[in-house]
Amino acid sequence: MKVCAIALIRCSQARDTLAASRFRSFALQAHAPLPDWQQMHAALSPLQLSVSPAELHGALAGWIAGGGDAGGGWLAKVLADDGLAQPEDDTFNALRDATVASMEDRELNFQLLLPDDDAAVEVRGNALFDWCRSFLGGFGLAAGPNPPLSEEGGEALEDLARLAMAEAESDGDEEDEAAFAEIEEFVRVAALLLHGDCALGPRHRNRLH
Repeated sequence: MKVCAIALIRCSQARDTLAASRFRSFALQAHAPLPDWQQMHAALSPLQLSVSPAELHGALAGWIAGGGDAGGGWLAKVLADDGLAQPEDDTFNALRDATVASMEDRELNFQLLLPDDDAAVEVRGNALFDWCRSFLGGFGLAAGPNPPLSEEGGEALEDLARLAMAEAESDGDEEDEAAFAEIEEFVRVAALLLHGDCALGPRHRNRLH
């Protein structure tokens, strides 16, 4: 799998920065797990939306990371469709609740909603890149054109944009599996860095005032 080398090099440093800031500011929280791929796919099917579980979760996570309000009719907000009613299926609320809680968890337990491990690495890789594209869309909608990014956050956003333009090419070997795991970890940490800059940071500053 072809990867963004710069993004992988930055991942460890970004994780350390993020862990330190979360430990100082936030208490440990227990939260329910994300719905799995099959559950989310089943919930999306009746809506006939051209969006996969990965794309929906990416858009939601990006919206939250950008400081967007995930209450009420959040589906219309993150997909930029004012005419879209909030589904009654509790799976959508479970997705929202788990994402909000895990993005604020100081233990950094936030996870991406991707196909199960038994799917081919190329399938999981392309879903990961779809997640990145949707994350950028949701983040842009919530954060606007000039988000308050740290240096690390700015670099993370640039690297996510590079990954969003990628396409998975895999021979299905152990090297590809390792590369996928590294990219997934970078994306996870990058999303949390951006959330810290644009959602948690402003909230903390408001409390100080």
